[in-house]
Amino acid sequence: MNPAQNRFAIVIITVLFFLWGFALNLNPILIPHLKKACQLSDAQSALIDSASYIAYFVVALPAGLFVRRYSYKAGITLGLLLFAFGTFLFYPAAEQRQYSLFLVALFVIATGLTLLETSANPYMLVLGPAESATQRLNFAQSFNGLAAFLAPLLGGTFILSGRTLSASEQQAMSPEQLDTYLQAEASSVQLPFLIIGMIVLVVAVLIIATRLPAIQEDDASSQAATGSLLSQKNLWLGVTAQFFYVGAQVCVSSFFIRFVNQVAGIGEKTAAFLLSGALLGFMIGRFLGTFLMRFIAPPRLLALYSVFNVILLIVAVLSRGMIPVYALIGVEFFMSIMFPTIFALSIRDLGSKTKVGSSFVIMAIVGGAVFPVIMGHVSDLSTMQIAYLVPTVCFLPILYFAVKNFSVKRVTLMASH
Repeated sequence: MNPAQNRFAIVIITVLFFLWGFALNLNPILIPHLKKACQLSDAQSALIDSASYIAYFVVALPAGLFVRRYSYKAGITLGLLLFAFGTFLFYPAAEQRQYSLFLVALFVIATGLTLLETSANPYMLVLGPAESATQRLNFAQSFNGLAAFLAPLLGGTFILSGRTLSASEQQAMSPEQLDTYLQAEASSVQLPFLIIGMIVLVVAVLIIATRLPAIQEDDASSQAATGSLLSQKNLWLGVTAQFFYVGAQVCVSSFFIRFVNQVAGIGEKTAAFLLSGALLGFMIGRFLGTFLMRFIAPPRLLALYSVFNVILLIVAVLSRGMIPVYALIGVEFFMSIMFPTIFALSIRDLGSKTKVGSSFVIMAIVGGAVFPVIMGHVSDLSTMQIAYLVPTVCFLPILYFAVKNFSVKRVTLMASH
């Protein structure tokens, strides 16, 4: 394998980690924004997450088969093209102020992201010596975390107007004035998403024009393993834990701006800045958590962090002023290690079943499509603050999974959410 070619491949694949991290972390901006522009309830606005995360459940296995049948490069290229097409759909969706078309666009984007993750994660692992595979993936993950920090910061700046009309203010406006206001709100997503789409297309063209290293893998053992996966109790406990974790993560982040506005009276632009800071804490927490695992067994750290999150969320639900806001920022920090730790614990000792088992753990990301809708319904029936009991409950199955794995002393973190 040509070393220079290999280094360039690592750089370009790392860019992909940034791109999909940026796209997914725009959802917490889109939820309050489209709720306002399309006049939605909290439950309806939660479908933004559903449209994104249900794609992982629907597309994960077909994406894996596509990559196996063709190549990593083919999967990456198709993923980027779908990603770009979805972003371009935001223009007509905003022009017509049609929420259903926004949801279609988000599903198309997430379909592309699923292909990217299915291709880029394993490709990064095999782009070089096996002994440095984890370091390469951790390097790429840091750019995913950087994107999580930048997305709400830039989205809050260029998409959110900072102006939210109350029901009485809207009633005082003429139909023409209200329509002008709503159209201006909807249109603010057009230019940012066109720019994102153009950047993604440029990367796609670069991928197509570049001769990436071709890597052959032996998948012969994977087929024979599928029948016996049903007996892998720890795998299914892990799939369940991942389902609840992603649901909790998406709930906490996606409704953060609405929560901060309701409990502390903070405007959407400032709330977006606070969310960006919280996600920076998430990124720092992953590095710190990886360091702490040298001294604390991963399942025990996972259990400890689960308990911390339950306590912090109870504080967020019961307290007033800025204390709930600080509590949620703390939750972001303590969620940091959960996805990769659950992932690694779930697939340990699967041997030849690892690839198929990994697909099921990735499919559990569909929890991000389910729990925000439940949380939105709870909010519509009560308050957004009370609705944060939903992610509180989600951390209990994670705690149970962690305790069941207390005998495990060390795992290799190999996931990127």
